[in-house]
Amino acid sequence: MAEREEPFAVGEFYHLYNRGNSKQRIFLNDYDRERFAKLLFLCNSTTSIRFREDIVERKIEAWDFRRGETIVSIGAWVLMPNHFHLYLTPAPRSHLGEEGISLFMRKLCTGYSMYFNKKYSRTGKLFEGAFKSVRMTQDPQAKYIFSYIHLNPVKLIDSSWREKGVKNRKRALEFLNRYKWSSYQDFIGKKRPEKKILSIKDFPAYFKNRKVFRSEIFDWLDFNTPRSHLGNDLEEVSQGVTLGRKGR
Repeated sequence: MAEREEPFAVGEFYHLYNRGNSKQRIFLNDYDRERFAKLLFLCNSTTSIRFREDIVERKIEAWDFRRGETIVSIGAWVLMPNHFHLYLTPAPRSHLGEEGISLFMRKLCTGYSMYFNKKYSRTGKLFEGAFKSVRMTQDPQAKYIFSYIHLNPVKLIDSSWREKGVKNRKRALEFLNRYKWSSYQDFIGKKRPEKKILSIKDFPAYFKNRKVFRSEIFDWLDFNTPRSHLGNDLEEVSQGVTLGRKGR
């Protein structure tokens, strides 16, 4: 992968994104999405984990696997048909420091690509290239992208909601409550194993509690923040096209 223009840094927060080659679907069913979610958990480790040998053949539930030292802290995530978004920071207690992000993304994307290509008897690149990243430099910027990640699935029922606004918030919230392929359910208090993906304690408390999260998450996407304040990269991300710096 290409070298980054600016290295990752411990204590900084990043929005990461990647999508299918030529915008192709990278998740064809819930089995694919479940595998990727489990890889979000398993690949976050200094240990080299082989899914088939260490999980399937040993008949171990992935969520119960003792993965050891983590290398990144994940604050939010979402899976969409042809792309995914992550919000993370280098794990503050990892000896890898800022190098943890590149290692994690390499393990995640390589592991999922191998699974997908073998399952569907395909060859070639699954992802369009190196992952993209945008560093969060302002608190409003971070709150905006945190909300954007969690509301991304609304596109599946209202493709123009970003441009025209959410017409029916109640319907949108009901859909998000059922959509399990993001960290939204974890922030509203649903008990499920996927919560192990997150390391919420390593992130600022963007919302005081679940009630505030539910009531304010839409407001941040209505927040009319000037381009100069958010940064050009984030503006591109908010329109669904990420032109941030490439990872390595």
